Amino acid sequence: MKLPEDLGANATKSIIPTVRVSGQREAAAERKARYPFKFPRDARALGGKYTVRENSRRLLRYFYFERRLMHALGSWTLAIPEFEVKLETGRHIFWHADAARFLRERLTEQEMRPKAIDAFRDPEIDRFIEEMLSASSAAELLVGVHQVAGRALTTAYRHHIDDTDPVTDAPTIRLLRRILADQEPMLAWAEQAVAAYIAGGIDEPSLVAWRWHLDRLLRSIGGVSGADERGQAPTPLRTDTKPYERATAPARDVRFDTFKNTGDYDAADGKARFPSDSYESLRLRFIRTQRDEVDAIEAFGTFIWDIRFKDFDAEYDLARITWDEARHTEIGHRAMLIAGYDPFELPNRLTGSTCRGPMEPAYAMAEINLFGEVGVLKTINQLIDAAADRNDEVLRHVADYIRSDERTHVRKGGRIIEVMTNLEAKALEQRTRELFTECLVSLGAVKKDMDVFTVSREDIERLVGE
Repeated sequence: MKLPEDLGANATKSIIPTVRVSGQREAAAERKARYPFKFPRDARALGGKYTVRENSRRLLRYFYFERRLMHALGSWTLAIPEFEVKLETGRHIFWHADAARFLRERLTEQEMRPKAIDAFRDPEIDRFIEEMLSASSAAELLVGVHQVAGRALTTAYRHHIDDTDPVTDAPTIRLLRRILADQEPMLAWAEQAVAAYIAGGIDEPSLVAWRWHLDRLLRSIGGVSGADERGQAPTPLRTDTKPYERATAPARDVRFDTFKNTGDYDAADGKARFPSDSYESLRLRFIRTQRDEVDAIEAFGTFIWDIRFKDFDAEYDLARITWDEARHTEIGHRAMLIAGYDPFELPNRLTGSTCRGPMEPAYAMAEINLFGEVGVLKTINQLIDAAADRNDEVLRHVADYIRSDERTHVRKGGRIIEVMTNLEAKALEQRTRELFTECLVSLGAVKKDMDVFTVSREDIERLVGE
C-alpha cells in the first residue's frame, strides 16, 4: 500500500485529526456516570526507550551473562574450601541458570530462534568472565561474581524495567522482576560473606583492588548492556600471563576431618559405632552420605563447566541437580545435629570427588548417575519402611524427599550423558569401572591383588557412595 505523500518515510511530522460523531462523547460520559465500580486506575502509559530489536539485543547480552555466570560458578565448586560458600554456590548456580532460561524464553517470543540464542557468543564478555575466574581465592571469586557482575546485572535490570514500555513490554518487566527476586537476596548474602572473609583475616585492600580492576574491565566493554560509555581496559590482565583452568582436587575448610583412602565410614572412624547392617548403622551412614553430598555439588558444578555450550537444556538440568545436591548436603548437616552430632566431628569422605575431579565428564557423570544415584534408589525404599516401623520421623521425612529427587536425577541424567558422549551404555559402564578401579587403587581404597582387576558396580556404589 502506497502512503500519501505527507505520511511517507521522509515526512517530518504527521498530525492525524480526531473526528467525532455528534453525541457519542456525551453518551459515553452518561454511561460512565451510571457505572458503580471504582477500580484502581492503571497509570501505566505507552512509551519506552526500546524497539523490539534493541530490547532483544540487551536481553541477549543479559542471557549470555547469566549463562556464563552459571558456567563460572560451576567451575569453582571444587576449589571453594568454605562449607557455607560451597553450599550457597550450589544454589546460586541454579539462580543464574533459571535467569538465563527466563531470558531465553522471552527472546523466543521476540522472534529469535533457540538455536540462534544458544549460539550467541561475545568474546568481550568471555574475556571478562575468564579474568573474573582467575580469582586467587574464594573471597575474590565472590567479589567478582556478586559485587561486580551481579551488582551490574541487577542495576541493568532495574534500569531496563524503568526504561522499557510498561504496557507493550510488560512480559519483560515481569521476568526481570522474577529474576531480581533471586538476585537481590543473593547479593545481600554475598555482601555478608565478603564481610565475614575480611573479619576472618582476608586482606581487605586486595579485595577492593580486585573489585576496582574488574569494574574497569566491565566498563571497558560497555557494561552489562554494552551501551554504556566505554573506558580504558585495565592492564595487565591475569589471564594474559596464565589462562584460567578449573581445579581438579576438592577443597575443604579447616573444620573438616577428611579421608579419601577408603569408602568405609567405620574404617575412617577407626571403629564401628553400631553393629554392621543394624538399623542404627544404616541410618547414620545415610545421614553422613547426605552431608557428604557436598562432593556432588562439586561433581555437577564442574560438569556444567566441562560441557559448556554443548546444550543449554543439559546445562540447565545440571544446574538444577547442583541445587538439589546443595539441599541434600544441608539435609544431612541438619539431620546430624538432630541425631546429636556436631557435623564436623564426623569425618568427610572425599573419595568420589578425588576420583571424579580430573576425569572426563562422561565417565564422572556415569559414576555418579549410573552407580551412585541408582545405588541410592536400590536401598532407599527399605530404609524408609524401616524408619516408619521405628517411628523415626526424621529419617522417614528426609529420605522421602531425597528419593523423589534421586528419581528425577536418574531420569535427567540419561539425557545429559547423551550430550556428553556417543558411547553405548555397556562400553560407558565398563570404561567408568576401569577408571574408578585405577583411582581407588591409587588412593588405597582397594587392594589390587590380580593382574586383571576391575571393581564391580556394587563396589563403586559402596566405596564411592552418593
